[in-house]
Amino acid sequence: MFPLVGLPEVFELRFSIFYEHQLPRPWEDGAEERLYLDALEQVEIADRVGFDYVWEVEHHFLEEYSHSSAPEVFLAAASQRTKHIRLGHGIVQVPPPVNHPARVAERVATLDLVSGGRVDLGTGEASSMAELGGFGVPRGEKRGMWQDAMDALTRMFVEEPFAGWDSKYIQMPPRNVIPKTVQKPHPPLWVACSRRETIHFAARNGMGALSFSFTEPEDAAVWVEEYYRLLASEECVPAGFAVNPNVAVVLPMMCHEDEATAIDRGIDGAHFFGFALAHYYGTSPHEPGRTSIWDDFVRHREAQGFSREIISADDAPLGVRIQQQGVGSLRGAVGTPEQVTDLVRRYEAAGVDQVIFVMQAGPNRHEHICESLELVGKQVIPRFAEERDERERAKAERLAPAVEAALARRDPPRRAADYRIDEKAELARRPAAATLPSPTELLATARTALRGRGRQAFARLVTSRSDHQLERGFGPRAQRVFFAGMIRAFDPAMAMGFEGELEFRLCRAATEETPWTVDVRGGRARVRAGAADQPVVSIRAGAADFLRLVAGEAQAPALALDGRLEIHGDLAIAPRIGEMFGGPSPY
Repeated sequence: MFPLVGLPEVFELRFSIFYEHQLPRPWEDGAEERLYLDALEQVEIADRVGFDYVWEVEHHFLEEYSHSSAPEVFLAAASQRTKHIRLGHGIVQVPPPVNHPARVAERVATLDLVSGGRVDLGTGEASSMAELGGFGVPRGEKRGMWQDAMDALTRMFVEEPFAGWDSKYIQMPPRNVIPKTVQKPHPPLWVACSRRETIHFAARNGMGALSFSFTEPEDAAVWVEEYYRLLASEECVPAGFAVNPNVAVVLPMMCHEDEATAIDRGIDGAHFFGFALAHYYGTSPHEPGRTSIWDDFVRHREAQGFSREIISADDAPLGVRIQQQGVGSLRGAVGTPEQVTDLVRRYEAAGVDQVIFVMQAGPNRHEHICESLELVGKQVIPRFAEERDERERAKAERLAPAVEAALARRDPPRRAADYRIDEKAELARRPAAATLPSPTELLATARTALRGRGRQAFARLVTSRSDHQLERGFGPRAQRVFFAGMIRAFDPAMAMGFEGELEFRLCRAATEETPWTVDVRGGRARVRAGAADQPVVSIRAGAADFLRLVAGEAQAPALALDGRLEIHGDLAIAPRIGEMFGGPSPY
């Protein structure tokens, strides 16, 4: 343990800009093209006026909130228009169903080459339902996928050849993954953080923390201290082959000499950013191609903590969040150069290493963003530039013992045994792709779905299949056997005296729903096909959703909020159904 490492000192901050490529509806012809070209012009200005980083996110299917699905292409274009600014992936989604680690390594190395070694690699798991479901990433396994992919990915950067991989999520024979990066052993590594716990996770993995929660400087000080203490402890085992000790915070920004003008130009964008974030990462229903988040924002912003009225020009110190008469709202660095400077000074005093400004948000206009960049470059950044390189060298020297100790705990690069490429043998060893489950497969697992090891097998089967595959395989015969197994697992003690009918209505694509009735009476349970006469609880769901609920892959509240699960009747009995029939409650 290195106790002094955890104490924040004043280090000169780095200044950055961040892009989601937001595009609120309604969309006009050419809007996405204009969005990208405007952003490239903004990055050119940021490079010229002294910003240190541009961060570009990777998201998929998040209409209006983020139209940035190929960050490496945008960053490559930016690399040819700039000279100094670092190009940050903020972040790459590394679960293998989204991006195979070899493809990430290849793209990052190529970008590092064409940019002259200016890449920073931020990574993450994703957590929106749209993305996880779209790529078939089980929510409960995404952290395991991240850890597995990062270990393989960082070895691809340094091993010549990469010695191969054989894990639950990745199977790959030895190959020399080329090209290699300019930066050695690889670009600085970061990980996306949204909570205090993930800040700790970043420290334990020796990675920079990209904090995407709007955090007050005083709260950030606590996070920073905890981060550096963990980084200097024996708990730190680097995910890569270098340690990147940095904490960055993200906050909305718009700067103008007149505070009221800054608010008028930037606050709606800041608020839309927060509202749209909550839309996709909360429980709001979304219909692809139809839902208008902008319209929802206009109607509901005040109720969700984005009140426009309480943001006023009063020449006061800026707060990331504003409370007034019980009503909350988001402010961030929307104000004058003096106000922005004061807020950044408070982050600097808290020990934060980098402040990342979000300006391209909501309806914010390109010309206002450009003016804001010029103003910050002229009146804010120069106040923090003196002796910055010397301070950063002092920081590196101070952390050197902790970094050296952490890297000693990391398993070194491997040497590949003699190996000759053998296509037939490699394909033969690779697990077959998930195929449509036969009724026999589902019957076999359904018979024991609610019993110990059988439940685990059932969960694995469900997790590896698409909704279409599950619906095809879970027909009337499989359903009958499943409910028969459910009856055999009935535990009268867990029923606690309950008697009555439980109705299940399972829907399959392009077919009528199939009702099943489970009748609990006299300490026994029976099942029959058909609707219940007087159901105490009636449950209606798609066949695939029902299977995922039983397997523990889906949760009832989330399905209900999405309109994919309907529960009618005695809502006090519904949470006990799983326990009555030999399994945990899914509610």
